[in-house]
Amino acid sequence: MPGFELFGDLERKEVNDVLNTGVLMRYGFDGMRQGHWKAKELESELQQQLNVQHVQLVNSGTAAVSVALAIAGVGAGDEVILPCFTFVASFEAIMMLGAIPILVDIDDSLTLDIKAVKNAITPKTKAVMPVHMCGSMADLDALKAICDEHQLLLIEDACQAIGATYKGKALGTIGDVGCFSFDFVKTVTCGEGGGVVTNNQDYYKNADHYSDHGHDHVGNDRGAETHPFLGYNFRISELNAAVGLAQARRLPEFINIQKKHYTILRNALSIIPDITFRTVPDGGEESYAFLNFFLPELETARQASKALKEAGIDGCFHYYDNNWHYVRKWEHLKDIKSLYPISKEVIDGLEYLKSKTFNQSDHFIGRNISCLVKLSWTEDEVKQRASKMVDAIQSVLAHCN
Repeated sequence: MPGFELFGDLERKEVNDVLNTGVLMRYGFDGMRQGHWKAKELESELQQQLNVQHVQLVNSGTAAVSVALAIAGVGAGDEVILPCFTFVASFEAIMMLGAIPILVDIDDSLTLDIKAVKNAITPKTKAVMPVHMCGSMADLDALKAICDEHQLLLIEDACQAIGATYKGKALGTIGDVGCFSFDFVKTVTCGEGGGVVTNNQDYYKNADHYSDHGHDHVGNDRGAETHPFLGYNFRISELNAAVGLAQARRLPEFINIQKKHYTILRNALSIIPDITFRTVPDGGEESYAFLNFFLPELETARQASKALKEAGIDGCFHYYDNNWHYVRKWEHLKDIKSLYPISKEVIDGLEYLKSKTFNQSDHFIGRNISCLVKLSWTEDEVKQRASKMVDAIQSVLAHCN
C-alpha cells in the first residue's frame, strides 16, 4: 500500500475515457457517455474480486460506514460496539446517524476482544462493528455467534483490509454488511471513495437509494424518479471510479507484492527474541499492508519508534501516542466538542468515556509498532530496510537491558 505508488497507463486510460466524454457524474447523461459507466464497472469488478452479490460505491470510507449502518436500520439512540483502536471515522460515522459508539478493549489481534464485546451488550445494542485494522481481522466466527445469539447486526469495517480473507472469504463479505475505503493511502485507491458490500438484496436496494438523495433509479428520466425514503448525497464521481477501476483490476498483483515485502521484513525481525507478532485468528490471512509487532514494554516501544525514525525508516507507527487511531487522545470525543448541538441521547450515551479505562488495550497498543508495507520498494530496498530495522531495534533492546 498505497496503490498510488504504482499509478500508470491503466489508470490514465480509464480517466481519459471519462474526460473524453465530459461526464463526471455516475448517473444520467446516457447519450454523452460513449458507453462508459466507470462506477458501474468498478462495482462489477469488486463483486467478482470479493465474491459478493452487491456493491454500492460511495464517496468515502466514512460514508460507507454510515450508509452500511443506515441501510440496516441503525439510528438514533442505538448502540454500536466497536474497538477503541480504529480511525476516528468509525465513531464519526456512527454519530452521524445519532447512534452511540460503544468503545471496548482489543486483544493481541489488535481487533475486538470477544469478552469485552459480550460485556458491553445492553438492551440498546443494535450492532457489533469489528474494525479490521492494519490489514487483519477479529475472530469473526465468535463475533457472528454473539450477534446471532443476541439478534445483533454484524457490520464489518474493512476499510484498511481489502485483500485479506477469513476462512476463504474476503473480509467485508462475512457480516450483514461490509465497508471499504478507497482513499488516497489505501491499497486500492480512487483518490477518494468507498464501498458498501452485502449479500442482502434489501440492504443493497436501500444503499442504492440512500446514497443518492433517496432516488429510486427507476426508468431513464432522472427528474421523474421517485423517492421511497429520505437519502443524502454520498455519490462517487466517475473520475474517482475510473481510477479505482484500474486499481481494483490490479488487486491480486498488489497483494502479491505486499506479501513478498511483508515476508522479508517479518523473517528479518523474527531473529529478535523480544519481538512477538500480532495474532491472526485461525483461518485468517492478512492483506499484508502492515507488519505489526510487539516489544516487551511501552518505553521500549517508544524508544524503538524513535530509533527507527532516526535510522530513516519512515512509515512505522506507535499508535499509543497517535491522535487519530487510539482512544487515549480522543479528547474531542470524550468532551463532545461539536460545532452543532448533539442530542441528549448521544451525550448521555457517551458519559461512560469520562471514567472508562482501557488498560488491556494500553498493554497491547503501548507495545505495538505498525509498519506499512509499500508497493514501490524494490527487493533490495526491502532487504536494506529490514536490516536497518533489526539494527535499530536491537540497539534499543541492548540499551534497555
